[in-house]
Amino acid sequence: MNIEPRDVDSLIELFESSGWDELHLKIQDFELFLSRDPDARPAGAAPPMTAAPPLLPAANAAASAAGPAAGGALARDEPAAAIPTNWVAVTAPNLGTFYRSPKPGSPAFVEIGQAVSAETEICLIEVMKLFTTLKAGVKGTIRQVCVKDAVMVEYGDTLFYIEPA
Repeated sequence: MNIEPRDVDSLIELFESSGWDELHLKIQDFELFLSRDPDARPAGAAPPMTAAPPLLPAANAAASAAGPAAGGALARDEPAAAIPTNWVAVTAPNLGTFYRSPKPGSPAFVEIGQAVSAETEICLIEVMKLFTTLKAGVKGTIRQVCVKDAVMVEYGDTLFYIEPA
C-alpha cells in the first residue's frame, strides 16, 4: 500500500474534527501518531527529553541559549562528549529521513576523520520521495556523525560536526 501526502492530510483533518484523544496508524513502513496531549508518545517511543541529548552538546553559547536540539530520532548510543567550540554543526534543512549513503548497500558519503570541502556531499534527506543532497558547507574534517542512518530528523537537528580546516 502506498500512502500519499493527501492521505496523511485527510487523516489529520479526520483526527482534528473527531473527539479522539489519539490516533496511531501503522501500515507497513509508514507510521503516523497524532495526539491532543503534547507529552504523549507512541508505545515504545523514548520519553521526551528535558535536557540536551548526550551526543549534541551545544557547539557554542548561542546554541546553549537556544535550548536542546529538537527531535527524538537522533542517535544517542555513544557517551556524552564535549564538543569543541570551533566545530561546526551541520543541521537538517528540513524534516525527512536521513541517509548516509546514496543508495542502500553503497558506502556512506563521508566517514569520521574524512577531510571535506564546502561542496562535499555528506548525506541525503528524503521527504515524500524527494531527496535533498546536503553539502558540508565548510572545509574541514568530519568529527562526529550524530544521527543513525535511515532515521527521521526534524528541521534544525544536528547531523554532523565538522572541525574547520
